[in-house]
Amino acid sequence: MSIHKVLVVDDSKTELVHLSEILRGAGYQVDTARSADEARIKLEQARPDLILMDVVMPGKNGFQFTRTITRDPRYVGLPVIMCTSKNQETDRIWGMRQGARDYIVKPVRRDELVSKIKALG
Repeated sequence: MSIHKVLVVDDSKTELVHLSEILRGAGYQVDTARSADEARIKLEQARPDLILMDVVMPGKNGFQFTRTITRDPRYVGLPVIMCTSKNQETDRIWGMRQGARDYIVKPVRRDELVSKIKALG
């Protein structure tokens, strides 16, 4: 599977800009959503090749939304990378149990993020 389009889900506008710049600089097409509800709408409109998911968001959090996506037959094979400031091992394990394919801790380093995406593709 080749990754070209990435949906970044984060309630922080600063993080959305930062992550979008990293991804666009690496040649990816980027769409953004500031909540799980907005991301759900964008998923229904156009399926990305990857979701970069924050955890702490108002409404449905990233763990809950990742579980929803990864258990939905419409999105079989759609990888999710958790991208969060939650840096405890228990958080990483919980994220992976929800169906995430990888986990990255903020602040995100460009080389680490790009290598994790390439490893999925």
